[in-house]
Parts: sequence; structure tokens; C-alpha cells
Amino acid sequence: MTDTPSSAISRRRHHWRRDLVELAAVFTAVAVADAVANTVAHTPQGSVALVGFAVVLIATSGFHVWWARRREHAPPGSGDGPRTGGPASAVAVQGGGPEGETALWRMRTTVRDEPGSLARLCTALARCGADIVSLQTHPLTHGTVDEFLLRTPSALEPGDLSRAVGEAGADSTWIERADAHDLVDIPVRVLNLATRTALDSAEMPLALRQLLGRCTVHSLPPGPGGTADPVPAEGLLEETEMRLPDPSGGTFLIERPHLPFTPAEFARARALVELDARLGPRVPRGQDVVSLSEGDDVTVRRADVTDLPAARAMHDRCSPATLRLRYHGPVDGSARHLDHLLSPRFGRTLAAQTPSGRIVALGHLLWDGDESEVALLVEDDWQGRGIGAELLRRLVALAVESGCERVYAVTRVQNTAMVAAMRGLGVPLDYQVEDGTVVITARPDPAPTRP
Repeated sequence: MTDTPSSAISRRRHHWRRDLVELAAVFTAVAVADAVANTVAHTPQGSVALVGFAVVLIATSGFHVWWARRREHAPPGSGDGPRTGGPASAVAVQGGGPEGETALWRMRTTVRDEPGSLARLCTALARCGADIVSLQTHPLTHGTVDEFLLRTPSALEPGDLSRAVGEAGADSTWIERADAHDLVDIPVRVLNLATRTALDSAEMPLALRQLLGRCTVHSLPPGPGGTADPVPAEGLLEETEMRLPDPSGGTFLIERPHLPFTPAEFARARALVELDARLGPRVPRGQDVVSLSEGDDVTVRRADVTDLPAARAMHDRCSPATLRLRYHGPVDGSARHLDHLLSPRFGRTLAAQTPSGRIVALGHLLWDGDESEVALLVEDDWQGRGIGAELLRRLVALAVESGCERVYAVTRVQNTAMVAAMRGLGVPLDYQVEDGTVVITARPDPAPTRP
């Protein structure tokens, strides 16, 4: 707002000075014309000379008017050269690359909290040809963290961006690739995550990770094996680590070693966890009836800790060989893993049950950073009927929907049924075999962007 009055005053000053100069020029021209007319009028061809001078003056005046209008409507930067740092320089840089060849980047950097610091940063980005799609600011006690979503020419390297903003006074710059999901602004993203967690408490670790970017979310159980010190209700923030109380018991430990958390991020994460605590435990109760190859029907649904007695009963009906293939070791006490596997904090579990309500198969999807592990257990009498393949297909679909980049299974080389089920997914697979154990990693197609 302060620029407009000053520029108007400047234009008014220029106007009266220009008028004074033009008035002096008119008087001078009249005096010169009178002297010339008096001199020329006494020559034999005086009248012809005066007409010629008039034609030349009219032609010159017309050319001047045409040239002034052409300059007035010329595009920015079409003159002798654009002014450094002005809009013309940004246009000249951005027009240099082929249309359509761009890349998306997320950049976070720290600047001093002083007037003009953000303007210098934006000017440096404009000189690189970077288009600022969105901007967030995170005030700190010692400065301000600015987070940008940038669209840049594809030939621009992240190192060039980092050097440019560094010369503009920024430091602690962090840059990573972005995708179409990052085009959704923060309020919309938070509302979408809140909706997902409101429908399913198993979404909480994934929602925290998607809210905070590339970080690791640990769900620590209460007691000696979890966290030594209790976490206050408002949580704890320590640079690259935050701790929040888990409404189901224990603690959420969130780590991001490469980039400190800001108070704004901590407040968003805390609000999401508080919403989860108010809503209480919840699992979607949708279920599908699946017809098997031998004509039997089973119901596939989500399972949680309330299904623990039925899951333990299924374990008791499985043979030691089946349990050994599932847990890759001694089968004594294998049922104790069910407390962990059925907890929504560590992933999702699908159960297949008969019309009588007996669980005959379990499929687990366990969160592991950018990857997810899948595991299957099918009761002996129900093996070979396609239950495992159906559960695996649904688990991989859940992983893709949650944004997991890879899904892997760890099993024994003798478990040909699991290997065949992974191959039946019809996606690229990687195999690693060591000491009789095979790790099969699938890379499914990305999930479509959420509305």
C-alpha cells in the first residue's frame, strides 16, 4: 500500500516538469520560426521553402506519435534490456525452456525474520525460472521456516535452487521431489486426513506420516518394553523428534532426522491425535462374500483385537508345518504375536470366516515406512481354495490406497503357495533368497489421487 501514493507523487512531479520543458520548447520554436520566416521571406523562393519546412515538421510529428504509441504497448522486456530483479527479468528467464517440460519440488528453507527477506528469496527463485505454486511460513524464535511447492524447468537441478536461495540469505535448505498429491493445499489435506482417521483408527500412523512428510512413525507400547518416561497429554517436541500419547495406550514416536519439526507441524499432529482420542476405537464393519473355487462361500472383513479369541482358536487348529511356514521358526507360543498383528496401530488385518462365524484365514498388512509387509495364514483344511490369493489381492489394494510404494512378503522357499500368490498379483516382483528365506517385493501401480 505504501508504494502507490509515492509513485503517484512521482508521476505528478514528472508531469509539471515535463510541461515546463515543453512550454519553453514552444517559445523557443516560435522565436526560431519567426527568425527563419523573416530571413526566408526575403529570398526569391521563400514561399516554397516555408511549405517544405511545414511538411517536414508534420512528418516528424507524425512519426514521433507513432513511435510513442508503439513503445507504450510493447511487452515487458522488449526494450534495450530488462531491469535486474524486475518483472521483465522473470519473464525472460521463464520463457527459455520448452513448454510443458517441468518438475515439482518441495523446498523448505530458513530465513531471518526481517523485512525484505522473503522478497529476496522469491526474486532468486524467479531468476531460476521457478514458479511458486504454494507457500507456507512457520515462525520460529530465531527466524522463519518457509516451505515452497515449486514448479521448475525440468533441466533445473536442485543444487542450483539451493545455491540461488543461499545467495539470497537462506540457510538449512532441504529439497525433495513432489507429486500431484502435494498440489492439495494444507487445510484440504488436513481435512481429508481427519476424515480418514475418523472412519478408521488404523489410519492414524499413515495420516501422521502423510501430514508431516517423510518421517518414521513408531507406536511404542506402554511398559518397560516401550517408553521409559510417560508423555504428558500435550506431547513433547524436541527438534527432529516428537512424542504424542497414543489413545490406545503407549506413545507415538515420530522422527525426521533430516529436518526439524516446527511448532505448527507439532500443533497439527497433536490435533489429529486428539481427534482420534475423542472418537475412540473404530474399525470399518464392511464385509464381502467371496465364492471359492470349490463352491464354498466365505466372508472377508476387517479384523481387530476383538477377534483375538477366534484368531487363537484358528491357530490351535493349524498344523505345526503351516505355522512354521508362517512364522519362520518355532511354533510354540506363536499365538502371542496376534496381539501385535491385530492392533490397528501396526497395520490392518483381514479375516475370512465361514457362515458359522469361524475364522479360517488371516491376512496382515504391517506398516514399514515407505514399504508394507504382507503375511498370510490359512487353516489347513481351507488351503488350495484361493482364500490366500483373495486376501493378498485386497491387502495390496489397501497398501496402494495408503500410499505405500512397495509391498513385500518374507517366507520360506518351500512355501510355494505364497510365492504363487505373489506372482498372481501381475505386478513387477523382486526376489532375494538367503539361507532358505525368500523376500518377494512387489511394486504395484500408484493409487489414484484422492479428491
